[in-house]
Amino acid sequence: MEKLNWGIIGTGLIAHEMAQALKAVNGEIYAVCGTSRTKAEAFAQELGVEKAYASAGELLADKQIDIVYIATPHNSHYEWMMQSLQAGKHVFCEKSITVNSRQLEECVLLAQEKGLVICDGTTLLHMPLYKKLKQMIAGGVIGEVKMIQVNFGSCKEYDVTNRFFSKELAGGALLDIGVYAVSFARFFMKSRPDAVLTTANYFETGVDETSGILLKNPDGEMAVMALTMRAKQPKRGVIAGEKGFIEINDYPRAQKASVTFTQDGHTEIIEAGESALALQYEVQDMQEYVRSKNGAENLQLVRDVMQILTAVRSQWGMAYPFE
Repeated sequence: MEKLNWGIIGTGLIAHEMAQALKAVNGEIYAVCGTSRTKAEAFAQELGVEKAYASAGELLADKQIDIVYIATPHNSHYEWMMQSLQAGKHVFCEKSITVNSRQLEECVLLAQEKGLVICDGTTLLHMPLYKKLKQMIAGGVIGEVKMIQVNFGSCKEYDVTNRFFSKELAGGALLDIGVYAVSFARFFMKSRPDAVLTTANYFETGVDETSGILLKNPDGEMAVMALTMRAKQPKRGVIAGEKGFIEINDYPRAQKASVTFTQDGHTEIIEAGESALALQYEVQDMQEYVRSKNGAENLQLVRDVMQILTAVRSQWGMAYPFE
């Protein structure tokens, strides 16, 4: 099997977690860069990375790197994706992959021109459970899907200096946790929603703190979402059909779901994969997309999700300072 070298841009918490997943899958990590050579070298020493670079420019100039993993704040994703693609690298970027559809479509166009793969780090799109459930739904286990409900509430500590509350860093609930809820809804819908209704409340810094989002697609399927960033909610998703409903708790990295059947009320438990291996599944899928030169289906889901997120913010009238 062809060896693929990964280069990591960023040395924060999620970069550490992905580095551990990379080592578990590949046994090694090729390169990392941080905001300074000191940070990069410390990261490399801790995680056994072969090369440490002082800047992304140095890392992207390394012709041995096949895939770049971007683990920086949302507002910088577009810049690093474009530079990585221009350097001929496949890109795996943390969610939210960009801050709006225009940015993502520019990246997609460049990737297509260069024959490169783009993928993002929305874990549920790579979990074995979801692939199994989608097959079951296609097989009619709950009949025609009518309604999807998704909640995600994260109670972030009050700190106006934290990136979660910074408009300059594309903070707010939508791009941080809402991407999971929207991805869940889109994953189980037959087609992309063509109707979006939404409203939001705002934190004192101007980012979205709570919101409600309703989607409807041409197939008549609907999805209702509730997001909160200063109030805890269960991470719970439900797919309801004519014959029953599927319930998934802790859905971003879920390994278990329950199916309740309408006719007699009995419940079956469906299990696949392991939550603890979520990032390893991402690595495996990305490498398969690169080797097969085909990640189009996943990318289309990601594009649809970003179009929805962009439509939501458009209705709110909320823009980030750098847009």
